[in-house]
Amino acid sequence: MDPQAFRILEKKRRSETLSSAEVRQVVRGAVDGSWGDAELGAWLMAAAIRGLDVDETGVLTRAMLESGEAWDLASEVPLLGDKHSTGGVGDKVSLVLAPLMAACERPVVMLTGRGLGHTGGTADKLESIPGIDLGLDRTLCLRALRESGMAIGLPTSSVAPADGRLYALRDRTATIDSLPLITASILSKKLATGAASMVFDVKTGNGAFLPEIDDARTLARMLVDTSAAVGKPARALLTDMSQPLGRWVGHTAEVREALDCLAGNGPEDLMTVTYALCEQLAEMAGEPLEPGELDRAIASGQARERFDRWAEIQGADREWLRSPSLPLAPEEVVVEAPHGGRLARVETRRLGELLASAGGGRLSPDGKIDDQLALETCRLLGDEVVTGDPLARLYLRRRDDGLEAELAACFTVADEADAVARIVDRVV
Repeated sequence: MDPQAFRILEKKRRSETLSSAEVRQVVRGAVDGSWGDAELGAWLMAAAIRGLDVDETGVLTRAMLESGEAWDLASEVPLLGDKHSTGGVGDKVSLVLAPLMAACERPVVMLTGRGLGHTGGTADKLESIPGIDLGLDRTLCLRALRESGMAIGLPTSSVAPADGRLYALRDRTATIDSLPLITASILSKKLATGAASMVFDVKTGNGAFLPEIDDARTLARMLVDTSAAVGKPARALLTDMSQPLGRWVGHTAEVREALDCLAGNGPEDLMTVTYALCEQLAEMAGEPLEPGELDRAIASGQARERFDRWAEIQGADREWLRSPSLPLAPEEVVVEAPHGGRLARVETRRLGELLASAGGGRLSPDGKIDDQLALETCRLLGDEVVTGDPLARLYLRRRDDGLEAELAACFTVADEADAVARIVDRVV
């Protein structure tokens, strides 16, 4: 091992603060290969256990960002915003927010990712659209922004390559939940586009990556503060994920629901979160939305038109866009209320895991997805039900008694229960 690398590892193991040069050496070693997996794994473990302070996290973010391309799109696309979600069950906000903001002349760019485990990735959902290609370089990104006002895609390997290597090792070293490492990973990719402002949708509740609200609030604070430290204004909303967002979970089903939202038929909870994030982005851009502006963008058909225009630029089949076909798997399983009362609890994470285990999600990075498997939730927390009322419907290729029993166990009906607010808190 390089003696200097050994000193850096030893220093962090003793909980000492690393200098800017030392943090940058770690990132440089990840990119040029001079640090092997053993050294990088040891550093990640030390950073996760001993922590990184605000300055270390900021330097790590900058160094990971500077390891690859920086597009600086805001210099050519004024008012450009970006939105990131920490992920949740049924979270299809990005599919609605981007065309809605574009229709209001506030352009949006999002480098997105694939899902793993109990949450679905935006890229996976969009790839249920025939023909679409989410590969996105700077040239195509600018074209999409100029012609449709939005761009969504997968980052190329030239964007934050240091994160690619470190992220893969985090999965192998049980350091995925380190908040400073999460912050640097998210921001190194988001900052690469050069959007003028960002809003973070940080989920909390039993279906979230960070279920405890204190952890979610800490991550939101770190994302906002680290963004500010590198010169990018940002805000964060803490939103509830103690039940699926919207009514549908599953790749095809979520695209269907997003298109329903753009046609004015979106469920209230999903639109509440989407509108709140839109408002934050517009305020940060310096051009707040007018009262009713989002509603008018939908009612006029402009939001859906922006989605279609963007999708066609990125390869979506033109005929499909004229008449979308998004079929569900054929076998319907209904979960009924066992007795009267109110819906008191939903095991949201478990719902996502069950759908993924049935084939509707990715359990490994190279796993295949059946995008027609889906879950429809029929009641919200706090809703009154009577015996036999449908609580959820699951759409499968074939029935599975064991899966059906586990699904039913995810819903608890009690004598009393309260409704849950979707917007929990705001961090600015």
